[in-house]
Formats: sequence, C-alpha cells, structure tokens
Amino acid sequence: MTGSDLAAAPPDDPADDSPAEWTADDDWTDEALALLRAMRAPHRRQRAGQIGYAVYCVLLILVVWGAVPSLGMFLQASMGTDYTAHGAALLAAMPGGIAAVGLATVLLVLRDGLWRGPVVPPRATADWLLAHPVRPRPVLRPWFWLSCALALFPGLVTACGGMVALGLTARVPLLAGLGWCLLGGVCLPLLAICAGLLVERSDAAARWVRRLTPYAMVLVIALGVQSALAAAGHPVHWLERLELWSGPWGWAGIAALAPTRAAVPGSWVAAGLLVVPTVVCLVLADRAAATVPLHRLRERARAAAGVLAALRTIELRAARLAVTEASGGERRFRVRLPAPRRAWLVVPWRDTLALLRSPARLGRAVVLTVPALLCAVLAHGQRGVPSLAATAVALVFGYLAVAQLLEPARIETDDIRRASWSPYPVSGLMLRHAIVPTLLGVAAGLACAPVLLAAGAGPVVWLAPAVVPALVGAGLVNACRGAIRRDLAYSPRQGAAGGTGPAVFAAWYTAGPAVTVLVLTVPFATALRGTAAAQITIAVLWALVLAAGLLRWAWGRARALPGQSRPDGT
Repeated sequence: MTGSDLAAAPPDDPADDSPAEWTADDDWTDEALALLRAMRAPHRRQRAGQIGYAVYCVLLILVVWGAVPSLGMFLQASMGTDYTAHGAALLAAMPGGIAAVGLATVLLVLRDGLWRGPVVPPRATADWLLAHPVRPRPVLRPWFWLSCALALFPGLVTACGGMVALGLTARVPLLAGLGWCLLGGVCLPLLAICAGLLVERSDAAARWVRRLTPYAMVLVIALGVQSALAAAGHPVHWLERLELWSGPWGWAGIAALAPTRAAVPGSWVAAGLLVVPTVVCLVLADRAAATVPLHRLRERARAAAGVLAALRTIELRAARLAVTEASGGERRFRVRLPAPRRAWLVVPWRDTLALLRSPARLGRAVVLTVPALLCAVLAHGQRGVPSLAATAVALVFGYLAVAQLLEPARIETDDIRRASWSPYPVSGLMLRHAIVPTLLGVAAGLACAPVLLAAGAGPVVWLAPAVVPALVGAGLVNACRGAIRRDLAYSPRQGAAGGTGPAVFAAWYTAGPAVTVLVLTVPFATALRGTAAAQITIAVLWALVLAAGLLRWAWGRARALPGQSRPDGT
C-alpha cells in the first residue's frame, strides 16, 4: 500500500448523493464557515475547556505514573543501582515485540477505517453542511489532521518509554534513544492513518482488510510468542532479520535497535524508508481527504454517533455489536448438520451449527489459547509475584478464548424473547448452552497435552482441560448479568468525584471472570511451579468446585432475567 495507490484509488461509488456541479457564484464556503464559527463560539469554548481538562488529567497520570518513577530509577542508577541485568532480554525481545506492536497498530487503524476512518466529521456536518454549496476540502481536511494528531500521542508516549527502558537497561544516551525511537513512534502511526484513509475511500481495500485480518491477527500472536521466546533465550536470528525488513512495523524495530549494541546493519536505510514514504503519503492523503464520498461520510458519522452513545450509557456489548455491524459484519457460511433425534440434543446442535457458520469465533478462540498456554509456561518457571501474575494473565486469556464460544448464550440473553423457541426455562436453557463450549475447551486442552508433555511440561498439562468448566461458568455468569446497572456507577451518595462507583460497577460487570481469576490464581500458580501430584489435585478440585458454584450463580441470574426490564424498555 503505497502513496501512489492512495492518490490513484478513486472512490468506488462516483454516483453518490453529491449535489450537481456548482459555479463560482454558488460557492459560499468561506461565508458559511465564518458564520458557523461565530455561532459555535460558545460551544467551542466549552468544548475547549473539557478537552483542556482531559489533557490535564492525562498529563498528570503520565507524570505521576511515568515521569516521576522514571526519574527515580535514573537517580538510583546514578547512585549505583544496576538495571543492566535485564538489558540482554530486552534487546532480544525487541525485534519480534516491536514488529508485533507495529503490525497490531496498523491492523487496528485499518479496522477502524472499515467503520469510522480518519475523516469523520460530526453528523451535522455530514448531513447538512456538505449538502450545501461548500467546498469539501476546507471542511474535511481538519478532521484528517486531527486523526493524525491523536494517532501521534500514543506513539510519542511509546517512544519516551523506549528511551527510558533503553537508557536504564542498555545504557543508551537518552537523546539518541529518543531520536531513534521517535522514528517508529511518529512515522508508523501516520502511515497507518494514511492507509486507513484508503480503506475509508475504497471498497476494494476494505474487502482486502476484512479478508486478511484473521491472518494478520495470527501473525501478531506469532510475533509476540517469538519475542517472549527470544527474551527467554531462544532467538531465531534469521527469522528476526526477515521480520525487521518485512515492512514499516519492522523498520521501526531497526530504528529502535540502532543506538544499542544489538544494532542491525542498515539503520539509516530503515530511517529513510520510514520518513520518505510517510511524508509522501501525508501529502497525498491531504489531497485525498476531500474526496471521500458524501454518502460514506454520512454512514460513518451515524455509526460513530451510535457507538459513542452506547459507550456513554456503558452499553459495551451494544457498542461492540455496532462496530461489528458497521464494519461489514462477520463472514458467515452455509453449513448444515443432521437434525438430532433426541430433544436434549437440540440446544447443543444449535450451538454447534452457530459456531460452524461463524468460524471467525472458533479462530479467535484458538488464537487466544496460544498466549494463555504461553503465560502458563512462563508461570511454570517463575517464583513469587511473577508466577502469580503470569498465572492470572493465563486465566484471563483462557476466559477470553472460551467466551468466544458462548455467543449463542449471549445472543439469547440480549433479548430474552429470543429464547421463546425453547421448551426449557431460561435458567435450564443457559446451562445447556454450556455443553458445547465445555466439550470444545476440554478437547482443545487434551489436544495440547501431548505437545506439552513432549516438551517436558509434566502432569501440569492436565490443568488446561480441568479449568475449562470454571471458565465456561464465568462466561455464563457474565452472559446472564441482565440489564446494565448504571446506578452502581452513578450514585448521588458517592459525590461529584464518583467515589467507589466505577470500581463497584467494574466488579459487577466482570463478576464471573474476576471471581475465577481471584480464586484460581494461587492454587494454579502453586501447581504450575511444582510437579507434585497433591498440588495438581488440589488445583483441579478448586477448579471443579468453582465451576459448580459459577454454574449455580449463572442459573440464579438466568432465573431473574424474565422479570428484568431490558435496556430497550421491553
């Protein structure tokens, strides 16, 4: 995806709802914009105050949690504290890790271009202003550059973090580390924004993004795994060289490694490959920003407004579904299975059919299983707090993998009327929805066992299938939570600052997985650290008892669903 592609790609729908050709006498762009600026001045001042306060809060967090601790570590290093023991592992992890983060950044911006994009004016602008005799370029260009500015912020923060890490662990001069890290932190987000504009304008580019997203996700996970293995002392140098020269995500890694002892030949070439295409693409994208079809701007403005409204009312699932629908939805296949002859098999048959017709969920479950197993392997070789942290992260990824298989249950709890087809009460129906995810999860755990046994993991491999029922129970607890309890987040008794309201709401919203992680982290970390049969047995018993308790909890929540009012008032 080059700069010439961005400029040459015409909008796919030239026959949109743009008005007929206007003459110079019909051009009221300057007058209209001046009038709008005058009319919006009070709102703009209020909005500027809100933005200023948000910027102040973000900067305060960065200073308190980033700048002050970093300064303290540099002071300790000047007094003799040695942080270089972690330098070798950091340098080994950087090629794969930076490539993974860079590719994930590009993929995230491209996926954003499917439903929103870098050029998204407000609904009033898209629905009213652009339908009048005004030139689109003065209206749309500021929104493109605003997206560029917003994309730069995380890149700058990441570059500063890289400077601190390299300065402490590899003794790299701060200015040199910051300068080389800024190449990737600035150029990569800007290139991604330009590519996102191409996706916004072109249906062909959007189709390619949808088609390649699963493979890109697998590649991101593979790069992350390779980075972790390299940090653990198992690098693959020829593969790292290939990844570093594979695209902008790798060129950023070459630039970051340039001031270190692990520098790759060709650092200045990589710098040129980052800077020159970025400048060219920005110039071409600046010209192309005004050519986005009007009907597409209206669709994306409505989609963005709908997602924002869902987020403001804390309807996180509604926001995710709105993004999925606006992005083109998930690809579905026509699959048929023989109808079951026994009544108790109807629910598992429907769930299996739903998952086969939406293979993306099965793919995401498999992809999320990889970091779960990797974190479990890391916990196996650690002690103390690192072991507990790795075990907790492994349980979180395991829950996210299993949650992909519980979509049929969530669809029926979104609107309880969808469960009217079933002869079972809602509570019994929800428990039957646990059959297929449990069987698939246990089968995946058993399938991984021979590989882990061959790698010398020992009997701890049986913890993977043993934890699946508890993770499924946690997913059902969340699926049956019912209407959003906004009163937990916004309570007048908690004062203007919110008090503990957000924490209480977060605990209610993530009750199932939160309880699972809190209860199972210690016994599973203890079992993973050793190979004693007694410790593994205790961990398995904890998981089974917790699974029974979570299923009972989900059953109780499901019983209350018919009596609750849904978010739409029904």
